[in-house]
Amino acid sequence: MSEKRVYLFGNGKAEGDASMREQLGGKGANLAEMNLIGVPVPPGFTITTDTCNEYYKVGQEEIKKVLNDDVTAAVKHIETLMNSKFGDTENPLLVSVRSGARASMPGMMDTILNLGLNDAVAEGMVKKTNNPHFVYDSYRRFVQMYGDVVLEMKPQNKEDIDPFEEIIEKVKEKRGVKLDKDLSVEELKELVVLFKDAIKKRTGKDFPDDPVEQLWGAICAVFRSWMNERAILYRKMEGIPDEWGTAVSVMAMVFGNMGDTSATGVCFSRDAATGENIFNGEYLVNAQGEDVVAGIRTPQQITKIGSQRWAERAGISEGERAVKFPSMEEAMPEIYQQLNEIQDKLEHHYRDMQDMEFTVQEGKLWFLQTRNGKRTGTAMVKIAIDLLHEGMIDEKTAIMRCEPQKLDELLHPVFDKIALQKAKEITQGLPASPGAACGQIVFHADDAQQWNADGHDVIMVRIETSPEDLAGMSAAEGILTARGGMTSHAAVVARGMGKCCVSGAGAINVNYHAKTVEIDGVTYKEGDFISLNGSTGKVYAGKIPTKAAEMGDDFKELMSLCDKYTKLQVRTNADTPHDARIARAFGAKGIGLTRTEHMFFDDKKIVAMREMILAEDAEGRRKALDKLLPYQKADFKGILEAMDGCPVNIRLLDPPLHEFVPHDLAGQETMAKEMGVSLETIQRRVDSLAENNPMLGHRGCRLGITFPEITAMQTRAILSAACELKKEGKNPMPEIMVPLIGILYELKQQKEIIKTTADEVFAEYGITIDFEIGTMIEIPRAALTADKIATEAEYFSFGTNDLTQMTFGYSRDDIASFLPVYLEKKILKVDPFQVLDQNGVGQLIKMAVEKGRSVRPNLRTGICGEHGGEPSSVKFCAKIGLNYASCSPFRVPIARLAAAQAAVEE
Repeated sequence: MSEKRVYLFGNGKAEGDASMREQLGGKGANLAEMNLIGVPVPPGFTITTDTCNEYYKVGQEEIKKVLNDDVTAAVKHIETLMNSKFGDTENPLLVSVRSGARASMPGMMDTILNLGLNDAVAEGMVKKTNNPHFVYDSYRRFVQMYGDVVLEMKPQNKEDIDPFEEIIEKVKEKRGVKLDKDLSVEELKELVVLFKDAIKKRTGKDFPDDPVEQLWGAICAVFRSWMNERAILYRKMEGIPDEWGTAVSVMAMVFGNMGDTSATGVCFSRDAATGENIFNGEYLVNAQGEDVVAGIRTPQQITKIGSQRWAERAGISEGERAVKFPSMEEAMPEIYQQLNEIQDKLEHHYRDMQDMEFTVQEGKLWFLQTRNGKRTGTAMVKIAIDLLHEGMIDEKTAIMRCEPQKLDELLHPVFDKIALQKAKEITQGLPASPGAACGQIVFHADDAQQWNADGHDVIMVRIETSPEDLAGMSAAEGILTARGGMTSHAAVVARGMGKCCVSGAGAINVNYHAKTVEIDGVTYKEGDFISLNGSTGKVYAGKIPTKAAEMGDDFKELMSLCDKYTKLQVRTNADTPHDARIARAFGAKGIGLTRTEHMFFDDKKIVAMREMILAEDAEGRRKALDKLLPYQKADFKGILEAMDGCPVNIRLLDPPLHEFVPHDLAGQETMAKEMGVSLETIQRRVDSLAENNPMLGHRGCRLGITFPEITAMQTRAILSAACELKKEGKNPMPEIMVPLIGILYELKQQKEIIKTTADEVFAEYGITIDFEIGTMIEIPRAALTADKIATEAEYFSFGTNDLTQMTFGYSRDDIASFLPVYLEKKILKVDPFQVLDQNGVGQLIKMAVEKGRSVRPNLRTGICGEHGGEPSSVKFCAKIGLNYASCSPFRVPIARLAAAQAAVEE
């Protein structure tokens, strides 16, 4: 661990810089960097992320001892630059205490503003500023934030509003005012007293008066917030390791609540929802930063064009907008000019879209934060391609800027335009995060999780969201809030998740106790359906049908860039012509897995399949298989035609036969009737198929070996379909894959049947088809003896679902009973069925590739398990020299981007 725990910044100098994210966190590193490039930043210091990890090892008292001298000296550094003194009653310095991990985690950890206030300091500040309203507004905010974050005074149950907000609402109601800023000095003083009394009553603790005690309480609370429930959940969702820790940045306070020449705001150098190259953001006059992101007051737009767009959506005339809701560009033109110049400077410096927080104190602009902004999948692609066109980044950087998983959002459905015209619009909010969402109303995060687990699509409706709602937001299809702007918590987090969100819908009245929302006199209850259009901010009653999204030019250009650099090809797993066509449209270079068993469940096919299973001898099985043959041939013909000119890897029958027979009495009675046999005969045969461990039983190549007529029928169907297509002038490219090989001789036996049948088919059609015979490596023994198997197999396809199952000894169907405990106790970092285990399963794959190619140098290898669409797994496949990865159709673009990134990273 680095011995230096505290890094100073201020007055154009800094001990850190942007490269030190690991030690200083994103916020601390960027505060240092902004100082170095001449951006006005209040002075301060950052305590390292390593110290956070040390805090969890040694505890609060020990960490205070080791930090004490450094923090005392760092506070003196701020005092010198600000020409004021921490805790002084005549010339007091106040500070903010903020979190900041190396990865952006908006709203997940805690911040405390206005720290250093007590009754005596407040009186001293009144004398110094002659602005008692500002002082007591800051004081009540400090007590509220400190009480919440450090002393943990929070709502006692989900129906309750924040205890401090409850007190504020009562005081405002008594006075008859709507906004916090309209409270008088006496009422703000009263709030400070009421807040402190409530804290004492609820927690049994007195509010600390000593500024130094306050500072240590806040620093340790920020460290604690690294392990709060919402931060843990967010890290899990974003793949951020627990051991990274958070830094703590302590800065001199600058005040946006000192009157009408002061303001606070959040801005983006480009549109985080659409990617449009337009400076945008929101600000509030006479407010502090929390007011903007918490959504307590709906803020005004920074730019004139943004303000005009907002007014148009809200149905407000240009005349009314200019008077009542002016943009910062109009109301504070000089400040706006500075802000615009600095945001442009920061974007060019970081060469990426910036998310910035700022405060204006009595006409002076200060920057409190900049970071690479969270963005939707659509914005991610557009910004990367635009920055490439603008010459700010090169092609490889454009590829690396895009997160493979976020491409999923671009493939999400949109509302059907015709259905949308007929839909009933019930209210309008801000288009905070694009997309189409339809679901049943729920009001609380835990309900959203439960309803979602029960199979319901839900829309979470809140007055405003807070970080505690993260799990519910993740479970919901969309989020609707009454308060908050385009930079509120709901908006920022929804965009980061790719969730549809409409915020600031002021016409909705939410009642958490009654679980209702009233909109223009109509009451909607929990469970009622509504639909959200996150691209326009419109809310509709009922369900609106959706349709597949269309890919734009930026997406197509990104995919072309991927093709330029990638070495690993991407195929798809497809069992129908429809799936094959979708995947091909997304750029799949062939099919890596067609599962023939999925074709047997149509009414007519399942009857013939069951006849085959019931047959007493090979002759009986052949008769039943003859009925299946034309169905199989038609299925294969459709898929080969959809993938004309591309390889199609078809797996012979894999699952155990018991999966094709009914196990309930009603199903068995129906089967007996259809087959014309007794119920007892059916039950006897079903019982005879039962196995103690069917996944390791009579399945895969074992079926083809015991019933060779199955292999012969399937080969005939595949190659007959290919011959017919070739005669029609097409170019079919079938590959026949033998599943579940563990021993070379299993493959040899099946290969003989395939070749014999192929010769018969080619003789019948009078033509030949080039095709390959390969195998699926999914048993560890096959990987260990791959050099022997490669003497017969023309290609390997790694079935990583079964290979993972057999390598770990975990049943995929039963892992849910212990996986959560393994993840919680960190025995496993991730679910090995979702993310390839590179150290175990991955080494078997690597060894099998090397052994196979030692015998057959041009051996083609691919992966076709669920891991084929998971980015880190795809990158591993590229690294060890596989030729392709195969995944479900809608994950093809994700795998293509991951494969290109793997090539760029080399």
